[in-house]
Amino acid sequence: MTIALLDNGSLEPAAHRGLRAAAAALSARTGLPVEAVSWRHSDRIPVGELDGAPAWTLVPWLRARLRAGEREFVFVPFFISAEGAIVSAVRAELEALRRAAGGFAFVLAPGLSPAAECLGEIVAARVRETAAARGLSRPAVIVVDHGGPARPSAVLRDAVADAVRARLGEAVARVAAASMESPAGPEFSFNQPLLAALLAAAGFREGDVVIAPLFLLPGRHAGPEGDLALIARAAESPPPPRRCHFTGLIGSHPLAIDRLARNLRGRVPFPDVI
Repeated sequence: MTIALLDNGSLEPAAHRGLRAAAAALSARTGLPVEAVSWRHSDRIPVGELDGAPAWTLVPWLRARLRAGEREFVFVPFFISAEGAIVSAVRAELEALRRAAGGFAFVLAPGLSPAAECLGEIVAARVRETAAARGLSRPAVIVVDHGGPARPSAVLRDAVADAVRARLGEAVARVAAASMESPAGPEFSFNQPLLAALLAAAGFREGDVVIAPLFLLPGRHAGPEGDLALIARAAESPPPPRRCHFTGLIGSHPLAIDRLARNLRGRVPFPDVI
């Protein structure tokens, strides 16, 4: 049985390098080989930016494995929600490939489910790490996602913020949820508030603010020069006396790997070391 850790894909080399690091950590945790595969996009990253090893995307990777005689696959979704629209699209694509190619079986593992509980635990841990490293006392906290046209994503974002608030308690001044951006129109108001607006609001426009991105891997939006960092930088200049501090991302935290490994139980014959 062949196991692949599957993300959405990105044109950013750092994102695919992060996926490979997570796959290696999951392999070390389980004692089983785990390959890093992107749904789309990542095969366009120049090989020279990936240490000479090209990135695989789902369809060519699966066809290559079928040509090699492999017929059983476990896909571990590396998404914020393993029940979201992208995972549904991946399942549909795999079923279409199975009808076309025939003769292979696959399962989609639970990934980081249950998402709100798992993500809340990881984000709270990331906030504690950041506060300790920066010497912060009761900072305000913003849990921020990308934002988009799907209401369930905003519902999950809000649930994660609630879980973080419950876990951190009096260690933080307040916790709020925000989105990086939103499609135009009142029908997408569930994305509000946007990060830029929240950073200008009472309780967040001065003092220390810890921003916790609901992103698994670095890329165009998350990371030192990503869109979120630019929004925070603009909020700091010109002053008020506010400092923004970003937590680490979700996908590189050991708790994420632990949950992925735990949720693979029953999918493959794990060794006793798990």
